[in-house]
Amino acid sequence: MMANTFSLILVLATLVTGIIWALDKFVWAPKRQLKIEAAAANAGDQVDAETLQAVAPQPSWVESTSSMFPVIALIMVFRSFIYEPFQIPSGSMMPTLLVGDFILVEKFAYGLKDPVFRTQMVETGKPERGDVVVFKFPPQPKIDYIKRVVGMPGDTVRYSAHKQLCVAPKGSVECKPVPLTDMTDSEFTEGMTRLVQFNEKIGEQEHQILVHPLKRDRTLAYQPRPGVSEWVVPEGQYFVMGDNRDNSADSRYWGFVPEANLVGKAVGIWISFEFERGADSALPSWIPTGVRFSRIGGIN
Repeated sequence: MMANTFSLILVLATLVTGIIWALDKFVWAPKRQLKIEAAAANAGDQVDAETLQAVAPQPSWVESTSSMFPVIALIMVFRSFIYEPFQIPSGSMMPTLLVGDFILVEKFAYGLKDPVFRTQMVETGKPERGDVVVFKFPPQPKIDYIKRVVGMPGDTVRYSAHKQLCVAPKGSVECKPVPLTDMTDSEFTEGMTRLVQFNEKIGEQEHQILVHPLKRDRTLAYQPRPGVSEWVVPEGQYFVMGDNRDNSADSRYWGFVPEANLVGKAVGIWISFEFERGADSALPSWIPTGVRFSRIGGIN
């Protein structure tokens, strides 16, 4: 919601400062110049240029506003059409993304959209299986979510109670299990249970996922619809899942992501903060306690 509000504020600020810049350049500045030239003609060579400028000075508020316009416009263009920063607020994408990661989202990856109404202006590409995408949460579009694309339009997606993901591409009758390799105990825990980490390969993308060894798919915190373990992805929509498979509210529970809801592709972590502290710490919870420099880089 804050991202949407900031986008609107940025567009309005660009519009207001741009109008003032244009009025000054094409209307007010020429009028000031005429006054200065008239004063120079009356004074002859007896008044220097600095004194003549004082005849019709540029108002300070106009000068300040006009100078802000190119900066604000550059920020708006960069944030709306090139890259936008996002903060990871939950652990649904562990171990790929952790709480405290600040990521860059490539806004032009899936089409250029206007920053206010999100109308598609130019088509530049489509998501691929395995992409980590930011999108508007379909039940509440003012909220941004981040998940991994598992199913493309026309795919059949199955997810068993034994944590096995299976994807049948559009037009295929065979549902091939997604390869899982290198099972290891991870550094992450839930309560007293250590989560298990796998390498998973979806399409050309290889990444890590976490599963809870004691939870079955029907006993997750977010209950799926009864009896549903297979989904056929409609045209123009995508099936997404979190990498923290047993702790992610995703397409298994609330449905598909329409193409119009896509914001962009997560491509890198530009900074990562730790927020761990003891129970007796006097620091507010929003103040970082450290920086995880090792996490800075690309996202798989």
